[in-house]
Amino acid sequence: MLKTLGYVISALSVVLLAVPSWKSASEHPVLLFALMAGMATSILGMFLRWLSYLNEQKRKKS
Repeated sequence: MLKTLGYVISALSVVLLAVPSWKSASEHPVLLFALMAGMATSILGMFLRWLSYLNEQKRKKS
């Protein structure tokens, strides 16, 4: 449970860190794309690590 909470907090921090950059990036399509792609890949990476953790836990119980 603690690890899951850590991943959720990390994903939230990605969004919070992007907020100050949003206005400036929205004026330039390339920067906006880079910001959104960076957010998406970071959150996706955390999600995949979380799934890996769940699989590991499932294997330990089997």
